[in-house]
Order: sequence, then C-alpha cells, then structure tokens
Amino acid sequence: MTLRLATWNINSVRLRIDQVARFVEERAPDVLMLQEIKCTTDQFPRGAFEDMGMPHLRVAGQKGWHGVAIASRLPLEDSDTFQVCKLGHARCVSARVAGIDVQNFYIPAGGDVPDRALNPKFDHKMDFYEQLTAIVAKQDKSRPLVMAGDFNIAPGEGDVWNHRYMSKIVSHTPLEVETLNRLQETGGFADVLRDRFPEPQKLASWWSYRAADFRKSNRGLRLDHIWTSPGLTPAVVKDTARIHDDVREWERPSDHAPVTVDLSV
Repeated sequence: MTLRLATWNINSVRLRIDQVARFVEERAPDVLMLQEIKCTTDQFPRGAFEDMGMPHLRVAGQKGWHGVAIASRLPLEDSDTFQVCKLGHARCVSARVAGIDVQNFYIPAGGDVPDRALNPKFDHKMDFYEQLTAIVAKQDKSRPLVMAGDFNIAPGEGDVWNHRYMSKIVSHTPLEVETLNRLQETGGFADVLRDRFPEPQKLASWWSYRAADFRKSNRGLRLDHIWTSPGLTPAVVKDTARIHDDVREWERPSDHAPVTVDLSV
C-alpha cells in the first residue's frame, strides 16, 4: 500500500477550508498534517473533513493562535505526543496510522531578535528544540516515525533566497541551523525533500504576503519539513517528495505551500 503524507501550514483552517478540500481532491493525500489552524478544538470543521473522505481526526486547537491537526482517510490510533512547549501552546499533535507514528509540529517562529537573553520568543524556540531533541534521543530509531510540520527554520543555503543576508535573520541564523541539525542527527532522520533535491538546488515552501507576486520577488524559505526515522526511511517512495508551490498561487492562499511524500507500507 502507498501512503501519501502531506504537511501544510494552512494559516486558518476555517478561512481556507475550500482550499483544503481542493487540495485533498486534486493531490489525494491519505494523511494531512495541518499547522496554524487558528481555532479551538470544538470549532474545527469536522464535517468538512468527513465530506472530503478524511473523517479520522486528531485536533489540538487554541483560541486565535497556533493549533495543529491530523486528518486521515485511514483510522488513527493514539500515540504519545512529544509535548515540549513550555508555554502550553497547541503546537504538537500525534497519531499512529498504518503502523507509523506521526508527530505534527508548529514550532515557534522566535520573534525578530536572535538572542535568547534579549528575546523571550527566541528563547522559547530554542527551548522547544532542546526539549524535543532530548525526547528524540530516547526513541528507538527502528521505530517507524515521521516528524513533520512548520519547523520555522530553513537549514541549508539552498533553503533561503540569500544565505548571506538571511544568516542574520531569525529562521536561518547559525544557532538555529546548528540546533535543527542536532535534532536531525540525534534521531538519524532523513529529510525527504533534500534527499530528492540535493543542495545547491533552491527550495522554498513559504513566501511573504508582502510581495504582490511571490514568484517574481523570489524570496522564499523552506520552513516546512517531513523527516523519517531510520526505521521508516526505506519505505520512502523514490522521487515522490515535493513542494506544491502552485497552491501558493490559489486565491487567498496561505503563505505556506503543502509538502508531500509517498511511503510504501
């Protein structure tokens, strides 16, 4: 069986529910991980997902901000969520599907100043990563595990529009890149997009709303990731990982594009 996983920072699921339905119909994900749903759990549009053929849900909502969800065509089982947000935000939700543990994250953006002492938001981001790395260090690497979502770090030079400039900007500073790489190395995770499209090829999944034409301005960042554990990486179907950047062209889009990969399970 082929299982298609998708991650998408939707930037308000209720506002963009028609786009979600179109994406599900056209791109046929089996499991859809959403970030920034921006609604409480009881406000989540469950009926719309049932109509899409994705009735199996795990939702961690929060009023006004944050919030994450997993929607699936296949039944979901409970899985221990990697709860590492010291402020108690709804930033992670998990489930087990087809024998795979799925951890869906909306990691803090970190504010504007890349200094833990001066900026509590940046300290929160670094703490989130440190706690997550500590949890990952205790996991069995043979366990089929997906870590995905909006990680709010673009790690490689090919993941930003201008490496020299962005190295001073939160999302691509050396400390953040080192922190993300440490997490990846600790778990032995494969970055499915980079495995398909090696550096120095440019990749981006986010473009600012400030640009009237995001393709013309061409200042994207790859903030959205799908990682697989050593126990799952052999199941990745070759040449299936992709960024659906055309979705960013849809009417009233999210500033993020979906990312997908197929697994043979």
